[in-house]
Amino acid sequence: MLVEDLIHRFQLAKKQPPLHVNELLDFIQKSYIYGEFSIVEYKKHFFELNKLGAEKPMSLFEKIRS
Repeated sequence: MLVEDLIHRFQLAKKQPPLHVNELLDFIQKSYIYGEFSIVEYKKHFFELNKLGAEKPMSLFEKIRS
């Protein structure tokens, strides 16, 4: 249910369906930063998307380490 609701919110905001679960991960992170999701909502969505294989690109982690 959480993922379906998240997809619906994504479609309302972006006017298109997500192409990959990573897009949903980016969406919840941005929503959390802008105060649209509480930390509890963010964690629930994050863990659901993580189960579906969502992940940040490795290049992001490589830039942080440099």
